[in-house]
Amino acid sequence: MAEKKKKLLQGNEACVEGAIYAGCRFYAGYPITPSTEIMEGMSVRLPKLGGKFIQMEDEIGGIAAALGGSLAGLKSMTATSGPGFSLKQECIGYACLTEIPLVIVDVMRGGPSTGYPTGPSQSDIMQAKWGTHGDHPVIAVTPSTVPEILTETVRAFNLAEQFRTPVMVLYDEILGHMREPVTIPSPGELLVEDRAKPECKPEDYHPYDDKFLIAPLAPFGSGYRFHVTGLNHKQDGFPTNDSKIIRENNERIMRKVHINRESIWKNEEVMLDDAEVAIFTIGSTARSARFAVNELRKSGIKAGLLRPLTIWPFPDRAVAELSNRVKAIIVPEMNLGQMTLEVERCAKGRCAVEGLFRVDGEPITPSQIFHEVRKYL
Repeated sequence: MAEKKKKLLQGNEACVEGAIYAGCRFYAGYPITPSTEIMEGMSVRLPKLGGKFIQMEDEIGGIAAALGGSLAGLKSMTATSGPGFSLKQECIGYACLTEIPLVIVDVMRGGPSTGYPTGPSQSDIMQAKWGTHGDHPVIAVTPSTVPEILTETVRAFNLAEQFRTPVMVLYDEILGHMREPVTIPSPGELLVEDRAKPECKPEDYHPYDDKFLIAPLAPFGSGYRFHVTGLNHKQDGFPTNDSKIIRENNERIMRKVHINRESIWKNEEVMLDDAEVAIFTIGSTARSARFAVNELRKSGIKAGLLRPLTIWPFPDRAVAELSNRVKAIIVPEMNLGQMTLEVERCAKGRCAVEGLFRVDGEPITPSQIFHEVRKYL
C-alpha cells in the first residue's frame, strides 16, 4: 500500500484539496480577504486536471458563472467572505429554486460592511440561513480543524450533488489561515457522490419531473434541451402562474432537505454523558471550548461540548434532547447571539441558555468559557 501524503496545510489550502478530491472541475470567483487563497489554489490546480478557472468582475459574476459551470455538468465551487457573501445572495436563491448543485465557501470575517477584513468572526450564520428571500432549503457545514475543512468540503459537494441544491461551507478567518498537518485521503477512501443523470430519451426529459422528489439533472450540451428560470416553473422548466404547481414546488424543495435531515446532521459530542453544563459552539470557538471542558473536568466540574458540523438544518433534536439533561447550555459565538436564539428555541425553557459573545476581532478564549460555565455550578 502506498504511503499516504501528509502536508502542513493552511485551512484555505485544505479547502482546495477537498474540492479537488470531490471532483470539482470548475471554479469562478473574485478575490476577497480572508478567502483569497482558495481562489489562488484553484487557479493553479484546476488547469492541470483539465478543469476550468475564471476570475470574474465581482462576487455576483463569480457565483453566476459557477452556476453555469454546474449546469454544464461540472462540479462547481465559489468562495468568498463577508461582503462578498452578501452579494451572492440573489444567486443563492436562484440556485435553490432552479435546483443547481453548487458549493459556496464563506470564510467569515468581521462586519458589518467592510468591517474588519483580517479578523475572525462568526457573523454569517443567520445570513447563511435567511440571506436570500423566500422559503428555500439551506445546508451549511461547519468544520473546526484544518483536516475537517478538507473532509467537510468533500461532504458539501456530496450533499450538493445528492440534493440538487447549493451547500455552504462556513468557517472563520482563524481556521482559514491556521496551519495543521493534514493526511491527504487516498482515492476511494472518502465517499464521493455524483448527481443522478436521466435515463430517459432526450425528448421525454423534464428537469423538474414531478415523478421524483429530486429529479435527475442532465448537463447542458449533452443532447437534453431544457429551460432554466428563476420564476416559479412547471416540470419542463418553463414559467407558470398555476398556484397549485407553485405551492407544490416550493414545498417540495423544502421537503427534500427536511425529510433527509437525519443523514445531513453531523454532531460531535464531548463528555456529555454526565454533563451538568453543556457548551454549544462551532468553528475555531469550539477549539477553545474543548480546552475549557478539559480544564473544567480537571476541576471536578461536569462540563461537556456539543459541536455541530452541520449548522443548517439546525440540530434541533440534539439540542432538545440535551436540554432535558443539563442545567444550562452556554453558547460562545463571535457575534451577538445568532446561534443562542436558535438554542433557546430548541431548549424551550427546559434549561438555562446563556450566550457568550465577542465582536472585537479577537477569538473567544478558553478562560472566558471556563468562567461562564462556573456561574451555573
